[in-house]
Amino acid sequence: MITVLFFGAVAERVGQRQLTVDHQPGMRLQDLHDGLQAQHPEAFAIVSLAAVDGEHVRDWSTPLNDRSEVVFMSKFSGG
Repeated sequence: MITVLFFGAVAERVGQRQLTVDHQPGMRLQDLHDGLQAQHPEAFAIVSLAAVDGEHVRDWSTPLNDRSEVVFMSKFSGG
């Protein structure tokens, strides 16, 4: 299982902060993104940042392991 976390406006648009997805052999971050985007297009229209197992990821071909934790969020500002 992959734990998926959403923050900020992405969580608001998905309607929850966390969900789990079945891991598939050979699964990449892009595969997970595409599957969730099909289910939540409004939320993924604003996704601009991702992290896998606590590390910011820019390479969408990053492989995912069973028990990976993935975070999706939009850009945000704070003070």
